[in-house]
Amino acid sequence: MRITTLAAGLLTVLVAAFLVMPAVVSMVAGVSVSYARGVSECLTLDWIVEVWRLYADTIVRSIAIALATVAVTLLIGVPAAYALVRRGGRLARVAEEIVTLPLAVPGLALALALIITYGGVRDLRGSSAFIVIGHVLYTLPFMLRSVMAVLQSIDWRLLDEGAASLGASPWRRFVDVVLPNARPGILAGALTVVTLSIGEFNLTWMLHTPLTKTLPVGLADSYASMRLEIASAYTLVFFLMIVPLLVAMQMLSRIGARREARP
Repeated sequence: MRITTLAAGLLTVLVAAFLVMPAVVSMVAGVSVSYARGVSECLTLDWIVEVWRLYADTIVRSIAIALATVAVTLLIGVPAAYALVRRGGRLARVAEEIVTLPLAVPGLALALALIITYGGVRDLRGSSAFIVIGHVLYTLPFMLRSVMAVLQSIDWRLLDEGAASLGASPWRRFVDVVLPNARPGILAGALTVVTLSIGEFNLTWMLHTPLTKTLPVGLADSYASMRLEIASAYTLVFFLMIVPLLVAMQMLSRIGARREARP
C-alpha cells in the first residue's frame, strides 16, 4: 500500500511538472537578455518595460473591462439569484437554464450574434462597452450560480421570515439579511468573473477593434509580430495578474468548505 501511494505521488509530481514546465520556461524567457543564449548570460527586466510601453493600454483596458463586468454582474446576478431561490419551482429552473445558455455556445458564435444584433450601433460597436456586454453574457452564470449555491446552503427563508416579523421591508431584508449571508458566494463569484474577463480571448477577439484591444488579444498580437522575449514577458505580466486571483479563489473555496463542515 505504501509503495502504491508513493508511486501515485511520484506520478502526480511528474505530470504536474510536465504541465507547468512550459509556463516556467516562457516566464524565464521573458526576463532573459536573449532566449537563444539562455539564462546563463544575464537576467533583465527590459522586456517587461518594453511590454508596458507597447501594451499598457491593453492591460489597463482589460482591468477596466473586468471591473465593469463585475459591477454589472453584481447588479444583475445577486438580485436574480435571490429571486430564483425565493421563487423556486420549474419556472426558476427554466430561467436559470436560459441564463446559463451562453456557456454552451462557442465564444465566437456568441460574439457573432452580438455583432449581427447590435453591430449597427456604431458608437457601441467601436467602444469597450461592447466587449463588456459580451463578457457579462459569458460570466453572469458564474455569479448567479455562486450566489445561489450559498443561499441554498443556508436557511435563508427562516432568517427572512424573522426579519419580516420584526417589520423589515423586502428591501431591508434583502440588504440586511440576504446580502451578508450571501457574501462568500458574492466574493467567489466576483473573483471568478474578474479572472474569466481578464483571460477571455475567443469572444473578445471577435468583438474588439484596433482601438479596443484587451490583454489576451494583445498577447496574441505580441506572439505574432514581436520578439519571443517580448511575447514571453507579456505572458509573465499576464500570469502576475491572474495567479493572485486564482489563489484568492482557492482560499475562498477552502474557507467556504470549512464553514460548511462546522456543526
